[in-house]
Amino acid sequence: MTAATSSTENTIKTKRQRNTLVSQMWESRIDYAYVLPAIIVMLIVIAYPVYYTIELSFFETPPGLQLRDKSWVGLDNYTIILNSGVFWKVTWNTVIWTLASTFFAFALGLGAALSLHRAFIGRGVMRAILLIPWVVSAVAASYVWRWLYHSDFGVFGAALVQLGWLERPPNFIDSVETVLPSLIVVNVWREFSFAMIMLMAGLQTVPDQLLNAARVDGANTWQRFWHVTFPHLRGVSTVTVLLLAVANFNGFIIPWIMTSGGPANSSHIWITHIYELAFGRQRWGVASAYSVLLFLILMTLGYFYVRALTRGDSTRQGA
Repeated sequence: MTAATSSTENTIKTKRQRNTLVSQMWESRIDYAYVLPAIIVMLIVIAYPVYYTIELSFFETPPGLQLRDKSWVGLDNYTIILNSGVFWKVTWNTVIWTLASTFFAFALGLGAALSLHRAFIGRGVMRAILLIPWVVSAVAASYVWRWLYHSDFGVFGAALVQLGWLERPPNFIDSVETVLPSLIVVNVWREFSFAMIMLMAGLQTVPDQLLNAARVDGANTWQRFWHVTFPHLRGVSTVTVLLLAVANFNGFIIPWIMTSGGPANSSHIWITHIYELAFGRQRWGVASAYSVLLFLILMTLGYFYVRALTRGDSTRQGA
C-alpha cells in the first residue's frame, strides 16, 4: 500500500467519522433541547469568565477595582511573567509540589488498597479510619497541621526534643528549606485516601482465577502483582494519577492557609501566587495572564484525562 493510498483512506475515514458525529447529534437534537438550559448556565458561569480573563490578560489595570480604566498592553503581561525570577521559583515549587504529592499519594494509596483488599479482622474499621483524612475539611486540617508544626507549641517538635533527637524544636513551616516538604506531607496525608478508594475499586476487577493459576504455577507475591494485578489496575491507575495531578496543580487551601506562600515565596505555587497578585496586590492583568497559562496546562491534563476515560470506546463500539 502506497503512502498516497493510505493518506486517502485516512481522509475518507475521518470524513466518515465527522459525518457520523454530526448525524448522531442531529438525531439527538430533542435530547439536546432538554439540556439546553444547563448549557446556557454553563456558558454564563464558565465560558464568559474564561473569555474575560483572557481579555484582561492583555490589559494593564490600575490598583483598585476600577477595571474600566484599564489600558491595552498586548503581550506585555506575559513578558513580565516570563522575565520574572519569582515566576520561575513559583513554577519550580509547583512542579515539586505536584509531582511529589501525586507520586507519594498514589504509592501510599496503592499500598493501603492492597493491604485492605485481603480479608482480616477489623478490615471495615481500618477502612473507615483511613478515610478520615479525605472526609475531613481541608480548612480544618490545615489549621490543625499548622499547630502541629508550630515551632514553639507544636506536638512534632516537642516529641523530637523529648526523644532526644533534637536540642530544640525545628521550624517546619518557618524555614525556606523545610516548608515545602512539610506542606507536601500534609497534602499526601489528605489525598492518599482518594487513591486508596479508586484502587480498591480497581482491585475488584482482578479475577481470582488468574491469581490462583499464577500461584499454582509458582509465581511469588511480586510476580503475581506485576503480571496479574497491575495490568488490571492500569486504567484506573492512569485516571487516579491524572486526577491527583490536576487537584495538586490546582491545590490552594493547604499552602495558603498554612503559610500564605512564605517564607520568601518558598511555598508559593501557581494558584496561591495568582491569588496574591489579584487580591493582594490587585495586579489584575498579570494575574489574568498567569491564569491563562494555568488554564492551558489544566486543559492539557484534562485532555489526557478524557483520553484515559474513553480509551477502548471505539473498539467496544466496533465490536
